[in-house]
Amino acid sequence: MTLLRDHDLARAFDHASHTYDLLTALNPGYRTDLLRSARRLRLPRAGEGLHVLDLGCGTGASTRALLRAAPRARITAVDASSGMLGRAMAKPWPARVQFEHRTAEEVASHGERTYDAVFAAYLFRNVADPDGVLTAVRSLLRPGGRLAVHEYSLSGSAAHRALWTAVCQGVIIPAGTLSGDRALYRYLWRSVLDFDTAPAFTARLAAAGFTGVRAAPVAGWQTGIVHTFLARNGAPATAEYAR
Repeated sequence: MTLLRDHDLARAFDHASHTYDLLTALNPGYRTDLLRSARRLRLPRAGEGLHVLDLGCGTGASTRALLRAAPRARITAVDASSGMLGRAMAKPWPARVQFEHRTAEEVASHGERTYDAVFAAYLFRNVADPDGVLTAVRSLLRPGGRLAVHEYSLSGSAAHRALWTAVCQGVIIPAGTLSGDRALYRYLWRSVLDFDTAPAFTARLAAAGFTGVRAAPVAGWQTGIVHTFLARNGAPATAEYAR
């Protein structure tokens, strides 16, 4: 199948936005795993004085995870889908959380801000030029800034690949079909199979100039299917931030 891209993909997310939270709630550990990945940023002082970018915030589940992990941080959350972003903005948020309707590429091209950390959940499979976005993300991070990517990225094991297909064919695609979004959830299945394995994405991060790159698996049934990728933009700027 031809993978959805750019505006077609954004429109598919727009259409799915009204049932997206319900479907993700059926996934055991979905929100817990996002929170674990956000906490793996290990932002000091509960994020006080730090500005964090939530790149590809969807309906706000990743934003909520960031807010729980770093409750004093200022968070800018962006997404390319107006439907998903509208769902996020309709939820209650403190004033230090701001939402913007932009693609990852647009955020990078403007470059008018720098961030202390970037969190990107389920984003890099969905961009046409992941290397270009990684380069841009690095330019948005201050020296020593932290990156956490929470992504469907298979381990490379045939067993994990087979498990992902079985779950998609048996649960995810049928559920998406009932909601009228079969094309999007078939895209999800294929995009994960076609995306980098965890070792390949780790190498991609290193090739983009990030340092201290490592991959950590999530728990539960998604072990070997979803990973947190952690990296820095060069060496930490201060000893305090390095802790």
